Amino acid sequence: MSENKVMNGQIQIADEVIGVIAVTAALEVEGVADGSGSKSFVEFFGKKGQTKCVKVVKDENEAVLDMDIIVNFGTKVQVVAEEVQKKVKNAVETMTGLNVAVVNVSVSGIVREKSANAEEEE
Repeated sequence: MSENKVMNGQIQIADEVIGVIAVTAALEVEGVADGSGSKSFVEFFGKKGQTKCVKVVKDENEAVLDMDIIVNFGTKVQVVAEEVQKKVKNAVETMTGLNVAVVNVSVSGIVREKSANAEEEE
């Protein structure tokens, strides 16, 4: 039996969309700082958008993501980073249909939760 596939056109997913998916998935991981009340998080990620911490390189069906994250003090950094890799890969593949070859995670900072709450009160 032969199947005739009808192509309706080309589908392109913007790098920023992939970045939003990646950041949202990373923030679901326990130990990743969400930035609520932390000046360092806002300075790091910028006010224009949280996708500045994600670089996406893709070709037709494959993507490579480079991410910077900030973790909460007291968490096991390697465990958090590995969980971010798994969650981001799964989320991007599920939502876009792209094959994620690699998710590189750089831990760019550590935030103490108590100091973040103290800054919020000031």
